[in-house]
Amino acid sequence: MSGGMKFPEITEKIIVAALKVHSGIGPGVLESVYKTCLAHELKQAGMTVSSEVALPVVYNGLRLDSGFRIDLLVENLVIVELKCVEALLPIHKAQLLTYLRLSNKPIGSRACGSHACVSQVCRVGFKYAAQWA
Repeated sequence: MSGGMKFPEITEKIIVAALKVHSGIGPGVLESVYKTCLAHELKQAGMTVSSEVALPVVYNGLRLDSGFRIDLLVENLVIVELKCVEALLPIHKAQLLTYLRLSNKPIGSRACGSHACVSQVCRVGFKYAAQWA
């Protein structure tokens, strides 16, 4: 972690950056635009950010390309999944939990690009990530 930051500090910076991006460009643009702007904001804040990180599935001892892509991986620890939808649904949380399990990352954040759900930017933890490695 850069400078010894803890998960709450990293996720707080992600949430602040997401709200800043949403305030700056508003609702209704493509997810790819939010992702580019959020990655820029996080890099400006001194964070390490990777975009569109491939996430394979391990099945029968084989690493298989599943087509899963992590929107943003911050500090190589926190998965950020962006959604441009009117409301975050249970399936969106399930997707993030699946990514946490498959990647063995302990925490993720969901961000939404519409007015209706900008208040739903949140942290999601996966306390059993290690047992699924």
